Amino acid sequence: MDRHSLLELERGSYRKKWTGQLPIALIYPNSYAVGMSSLGFQLVYSLLAAMEGIVCERFFYSGPDLPLRSLESGRTLDNFPLVFFSVSFEHDYLNIARLLLAGSVPPFAEHRQDTVCASQPLVICGGVATFMNPEPLAPFVDLFVLGEAEPVLVSLVSFLATRIKEGKIAGRPDLLKEISLAFAGCYAPALYTATYDQQGSFGGHIPAPGLPDRIKKVTVLNCDRAAHSQVLTPNAEFANLYLTELGRGCSRGCRFCAAGFIYRPPRLWDVDAIVKGLAERAESVERIGLLGMEMADHESLAFLSSYLLDSGCSLAFSSLRADRISGPLLNLLEKSRLKSVAIAPDGASERLRRVINKGLTADDLLAAAEGLARAGLYKLKLYLMIGLPTETLQDLDEMLELIRQIKERIQPIGRRQGRLCEITLSVNSFTPKPWTPFQFHPFGLSQRLVPGEAGDSAAAVRALKGKIKFLQQGLKKEANVRMTGDKPEHVLFQAVLARGDRRLAMVLFDMASQDLTWKQAMRKNGLEAEQFAVRNYSCNEPLPWNIVDHGIKQQYLWDEYIKAFAEKPTMACNTKNCRRCGVCNG
Repeated sequence: MDRHSLLELERGSYRKKWTGQLPIALIYPNSYAVGMSSLGFQLVYSLLAAMEGIVCERFFYSGPDLPLRSLESGRTLDNFPLVFFSVSFEHDYLNIARLLLAGSVPPFAEHRQDTVCASQPLVICGGVATFMNPEPLAPFVDLFVLGEAEPVLVSLVSFLATRIKEGKIAGRPDLLKEISLAFAGCYAPALYTATYDQQGSFGGHIPAPGLPDRIKKVTVLNCDRAAHSQVLTPNAEFANLYLTELGRGCSRGCRFCAAGFIYRPPRLWDVDAIVKGLAERAESVERIGLLGMEMADHESLAFLSSYLLDSGCSLAFSSLRADRISGPLLNLLEKSRLKSVAIAPDGASERLRRVINKGLTADDLLAAAEGLARAGLYKLKLYLMIGLPTETLQDLDEMLELIRQIKERIQPIGRRQGRLCEITLSVNSFTPKPWTPFQFHPFGLSQRLVPGEAGDSAAAVRALKGKIKFLQQGLKKEANVRMTGDKPEHVLFQAVLARGDRRLAMVLFDMASQDLTWKQAMRKNGLEAEQFAVRNYSCNEPLPWNIVDHGIKQQYLWDEYIKAFAEKPTMACNTKNCRRCGVCNG
């Protein structure tokens, strides 16, 4: 679909004339459909587009064979002196290199001229992936904005707009240093030197004189109106779905989940703020997506469910926490006419769910499945991770038995209604993420290694494939049960990027410019997957992503990692009196 057709079907986008305006390119490094389903991208778009004196136009990655032009006016990237990227996922990193090349922008920041202009823009990058670990992208980026956009973005852009208007944009390093000292969460990689030891392991960052050792992320602590969709379109992945967030982060502390740590302190917005966000929707909007349902309490869910029922709205969501499905929420789900509903055991067995601190029992999952079936939701999706620490085939066998038990619970309910119950098991390979207790663990391996030791990546991929085959064989004779999953060899590269450092930027560049596979590009640059993905990190060693200061003590994450092997639980965050992790200490 061409850009004119896309624009015609949008509701809520901005159209501005260029005369007297400062042009800003806002890029999502994936397709239009994916980008316009990102609430974070839409939030940044609304902040920039609403500013006086600014014209903000969107770019998306449409593939290598299509020209790169802005959605709004069809202009090329070399018309924009400020280029913003919003990055959500590691698998989009390669597209950033592709987009810079396609836009005739020097891909590496060190090759851009001192004076900021349309052909030599200031490349600014933000999004959740960047404040997990900005380092694989650091050589491409002039400036990262680490954390949440609302407290800093408008003031930063106003500062840059003034400088450009006054012509005071010569001397890129000096400009970046001034920004780094004046604005919270701003990280200029060129002003920090990455070091490595003789074995090639990361050794830390050395800041330029006068700069802090680490960059504190920016956090929104209070919210009067919940963030919500700004633009609705039938061409998004979530077509014409009005997204509204219930809060940010999660208090539960699942040991694999980055969102539960990088968004600390967890914040559940007041229901009044959520209702104000919902009230911003147009009268014709009936489909609502609530983000953050896994952290909401029973009272909030009950109130919001009743509100949406009274408003004649239906509900959509990514997944539900099994111990939160009851009462008014079930009534809302029944009337929403959903095709399927997802719940996330994540760990295959009750023992593994203790390891990952999930806090769900088999009884919770069975009761949730039964409640959903009674509400007329006969298609159930279960999210499962394989390759978790300590995982065995016995754990996977317990998941197969749980699926059989769920079938026994829901099939009679479906039969009474003349409906067929279906179960989909979605299997995904676990990827160790920065800022989680499992950041220390090697990809694809159940056992711990000696700190500093690396496993074999090929063996890790084989082990994961073996577990997928085991589950497939176990479900082969189960009627109305199907299984989907990822490819472990692809997830291996995601694991490399997740825990990588600046040396990976050249890998991404070679992939983009020479059409190499990631393995070819790694070999060309003398790098191996094992040193990033399949290594067991130690408690006190320098980690590339520690350039970001989340306030979380590394010792706390290590202690949680060790507790996982003892299957010991950790209570959910209570920001009023808990000081365990370090975030609420200062």
